[in-house]
Amino acid sequence: MTNTIRDVTAESDLIMLVGSNPEEAHPVLGMQIRQAVEHGTKLIVVDPREIGLASHADIHLKLKPGTNVAFANGMVHVLIREGLVDRDFIRNRTEGYEDLVRAVAGYTPERVAAICGIDARDLVAAAKMYGRAKAAPILYCLGVAEHSTGTDGVMALSNIAMVCGKLGRPGCGVNPLRGQNNVQGACDMGASPNDLTGYQKVADEAVREKFAAGWGHPIPSEEGLMATEVFPAAITGQVKGLFIFGEDPVRTDPDTHHVIRALESLEFLVMDELFMTETAKYADVILPGRSFAEKEGTFDNTERRIQRVRKAVDGPEGPQLDTWIFTQIMNRMGYAQPELSAAQIMDEIAGLTPSFAGVSHARLDSGECREKSLQWPCVGPGHPGTPIMHVGEFARGKGGYSVSGYKESAELPDDEYPLVLMTGRVLYQYNACAMTGRTEGLNEIAGESFIEVNTKDAKKLGIPDGARVKVASRRGEVVATARVSDRTRPGDVWMPFHFQDGNANWLTNGALDAICKVPEFKVCAVRIARA
Repeated sequence: MTNTIRDVTAESDLIMLVGSNPEEAHPVLGMQIRQAVEHGTKLIVVDPREIGLASHADIHLKLKPGTNVAFANGMVHVLIREGLVDRDFIRNRTEGYEDLVRAVAGYTPERVAAICGIDARDLVAAAKMYGRAKAAPILYCLGVAEHSTGTDGVMALSNIAMVCGKLGRPGCGVNPLRGQNNVQGACDMGASPNDLTGYQKVADEAVREKFAAGWGHPIPSEEGLMATEVFPAAITGQVKGLFIFGEDPVRTDPDTHHVIRALESLEFLVMDELFMTETAKYADVILPGRSFAEKEGTFDNTERRIQRVRKAVDGPEGPQLDTWIFTQIMNRMGYAQPELSAAQIMDEIAGLTPSFAGVSHARLDSGECREKSLQWPCVGPGHPGTPIMHVGEFARGKGGYSVSGYKESAELPDDEYPLVLMTGRVLYQYNACAMTGRTEGLNEIAGESFIEVNTKDAKKLGIPDGARVKVASRRGEVVATARVSDRTRPGDVWMPFHFQDGNANWLTNGALDAICKVPEFKVCAVRIARA
């Protein structure tokens, strides 16, 4: 996030929410957005479904799944045409504007309406409302990212904020809502095959030399595989062994048959886990880990805020700290690694990571930070942290625009599979249900798979509300309960992926974004029939 949660909910005149259902996926923030709207903040919802916040929106653009780039380009087209761009910001802080103008010239409201399945007048009204607002953040989530054109979609949203000068100011910015707890922290700590901590690039020789000096070991220059590239590599034999740490890809990755085949192709699979998950059933060795309540450390939340986590309970005998497990493995594989406390590890992070140079457990535990903590970049011991990014200047100097055009999704409906399936979360369950599925009461509220079907489609197919239906794609088939309503558009269906009795990921398409390799969870072709 470029801005803070308070910026988004208390400092804005208008919120534009794209491909995100925060009332169910991020309920605390979702409640704050609803409160902001009740206190007068305008709301634009861009989503293929009638999410709860859509009923509170000034405009709901119920666009066709997979058309985010066309929508964003259309918004920029209207902003330019209506003279709602910030000329001073464009001239002083960006480059390549004329290329952008040419790139969006063909994205007229009428053409975008045809691509997205929306009313051209609503697109124009949304652009005018956003352009005229003094402070307006863009919030997005996996409904933008989880497409074969996800990177283009995110960058196209950034164009909207850039041309209006709504970056580097309170109540503005481009703000992704992270999907799981501390996923921001995992990325910050280099859990990507091309990064070291703080997004320092493996390809940079000076970076490698710095880490080699700090760690006493040379750093390889080759980039590794993205997580979604590992499973095809396991099938071909390129990857022979795998260590999975707190993840359940059998439930959460696309095309479950493909994931299982990959796991069975491995010579060796080890898991660091709390529970016997669906993936753990395929492991050769399971190393019992500890929960968040049994260890010290930090989480980085969705607004880049570094939050202290303190040990609250003593767990059962046997499970070990993840850091202890990692240290033991390194030592036994011949790399001498000292046992460090969580505070010492944070000191090491600060010493090697410019954006965390001012962060320490001692500082986070002090009266200075106990209430608000710190947001990176925090570049020195006395630095207050950075609530708003890109104030005055972008990290690259002048901001650059994306000029990508709209491309169709990798798999489109046809006569055999005539419906588009989208997936997502529900309020009462979390991701793979590893913890919520074991929490008393939640399964009584939401404990089985279902599929949302549009009223017109259900009537055409003879499917009443509550009927059991078979849902099939080119990759698999599941059975779920039909929920008939107008929440989805005609031709679209929606399923949660939490429930193993009818997990949507047996159906989803493993097509990947060309840049960040995120799977296209949000669009795949299916058919449904009475079970």
